Amino acid sequence: MTIARRVHSTQALAERDPDFMDSDAMRGVRLQIDYLKAELLLRQYGVEHTIVVFGGTRVREPKSAQRRAAALAAQVAKRPRDRTLRRQAAAARHGLAMSRYYGMARELGRMVGRCGAGPGDCRVMLATGGGPGIMEAANRGAHDVGARSIGLNIALPSEQRPNRYITPELSFQFHYFSTRKLHFLLRARALVAFPGGFGTLDEIFETLNLVQSGTITPVPVVLVGEAYWRRVFDADFLLEEGMIDVEDRALFSYAESAGETWKTILDWHRGRGMPLF
Repeated sequence: MTIARRVHSTQALAERDPDFMDSDAMRGVRLQIDYLKAELLLRQYGVEHTIVVFGGTRVREPKSAQRRAAALAAQVAKRPRDRTLRRQAAAARHGLAMSRYYGMARELGRMVGRCGAGPGDCRVMLATGGGPGIMEAANRGAHDVGARSIGLNIALPSEQRPNRYITPELSFQFHYFSTRKLHFLLRARALVAFPGGFGTLDEIFETLNLVQSGTITPVPVVLVGEAYWRRVFDADFLLEEGMIDVEDRALFSYAESAGETWKTILDWHRGRGMPLF
């Protein structure tokens, strides 16, 4: 059986031989095609710049969060001594409070979708990580106003399906985080981070590091929800400890609403003599 499969594999065209294409020796080629597939399609659609939005996948739409909180509260009322239920109910109440960010991200998606010459203008488009939660909300906002938007998803051991509001022809699936990150920043004219976890932090720090080191052209980095982000990321402490410079503290700003976030982005670009449009 093994010998027969090996003989068959050697006779197959290289690009149709999965064992060969998945081998360590072909990693460089896989990286290249992982990059090129999205790049060629983005060029085809005339996408010049993107506003990148990240945030937690666990942030629910407000109505969904309300239903979950109410259902768990009802269960706790029937079984008040159940510690697991009480913890779940407490988490659901917190999730309901966090759901306000879903609405903010959706409104920001609408603002990006309406920019330029209208929904059909692809020069500046919304781009997200393609998943649920905050990313779904942002793509949904663009969809609300009839605008195209991009989803850059990633193949994970626990499958993350693209949300249904991404423009289908601009919904991409990447194998490598590195090529996915490359596409996030190649056209980025802003990074907006709503409350999130490790993945969101990864994108924030990656971007700040590249801007600080002069590796990429600076972009505005807006953290939505100052109270949240000050607990997660204490830049003032880093400054006090001498780990960053005063100018590094100015590499990002806070915002509390979609409108404030969008204004920050527009003002940042105008102030540098390079408006988005």
